[in-house]
Amino acid sequence: MIPRYRKQFNQDFSQEKYSQLKDILTQKSGIEPAFRISESPFFLTKEFEHKLIDASESIIDQIKALPAETLQKAIPENCNVPNDTDQPHFFTIDFGVCKNANGEIEPQLIELQAFPSLYTFQKTFENTFCEVYPFLSDIKNPMSADQFREYLRELIVGDENPENVILLEIFPEQQKTAIDFALTEKLLGIKTVCLTKVKKEGKKLYYENNGQLIEIKRIYNRVIFDELDRIPDLKTEFNFREEIEVKWITHPNWFFKISKYLLPLLKHQFVPKSYFLHEFPENEQLKDYVLKPLFSFAGSGVNLNPTQDITDAIQDKENYILQRKVQYEPIFEDINGDFSKAEIRLLYIWRENDERPILLENLGRMTKAAMVNVDFNKKDAIWIGSSNVFFGEE
Repeated sequence: MIPRYRKQFNQDFSQEKYSQLKDILTQKSGIEPAFRISESPFFLTKEFEHKLIDASESIIDQIKALPAETLQKAIPENCNVPNDTDQPHFFTIDFGVCKNANGEIEPQLIELQAFPSLYTFQKTFENTFCEVYPFLSDIKNPMSADQFREYLRELIVGDENPENVILLEIFPEQQKTAIDFALTEKLLGIKTVCLTKVKKEGKKLYYENNGQLIEIKRIYNRVIFDELDRIPDLKTEFNFREEIEVKWITHPNWFFKISKYLLPLLKHQFVPKSYFLHEFPENEQLKDYVLKPLFSFAGSGVNLNPTQDITDAIQDKENYILQRKVQYEPIFEDINGDFSKAEIRLLYIWRENDERPILLENLGRMTKAAMVNVDFNKKDAIWIGSSNVFFGEE
């Protein structure tokens, strides 16, 4: 999208620099990335950035205007957690880089979540790209590392002692996002604690550190219900649905409330038409739509080519949507002259007393496959995986 930056990057690129990029990330975190790191960032124009922000602001307005009861309906009965909050602490929104019917490159909404997604890693990743390729510093995110840290510290730690704040995950050392946990620990001075290690006395929660029980007052929540439900015989001392004296950052209910559930309710030129499966109109054709379960994560359960037999066999049709297909456009050229497609995730925080969320960083994903997930790419493909977006003038 910005030929001069692409040309300079591809000229400067080498496998040695790619190895250096990954080595620096490992040194900063103490953990090797468990997901594929793209060799390259991608470059988009300020004009494209304005389109992203315009669409996001419209979506935020529409969500704010929804009645609380509408959002409440999104929460499955067995997943409702007490002491909900008025708004989420995190808000992320995914757009594909697409081509419209007029041949113009534009963003198209893919999905949205109220769930933290590699915030600390992405800031570190962006800075590391700039270390290895210094010319990128001219177009990096203007938010300083200190301002970024202060935003996250205020949101996650608040007025508490960091030792009373934990990052909560299920078997964190096994998660692909473990590098983000390690970087967050270093940034904020908090501990990552496995759900199975949390202890409960009355309505209070504790974790053990150096033989001492430490009270947990705030939870930076990284646990996904969808994943919990797939672990048989999981033994924990407390259940999310219990009344406990803890502050959730962000509250688990928002995982459901800001989700694919909202897609049929949103209207914008960069929001593809979506329907709940049980409300799919007869005058629409399945071949033009993608089938998505409402609450799956990381692309699981998505069907790019649904058929009548497949949709007829689904019993809980209210838990699925059909989203109109969009055309991801391969415009990001690699060193071999091949092209990748991409998605952008905008990473917002939403402080409790703020009317609107604040955009902190972005997350890029590059692919050469039908879905933006490295598991679907050829093993020898390049210019695929986790990335960052740099916005600049043409």
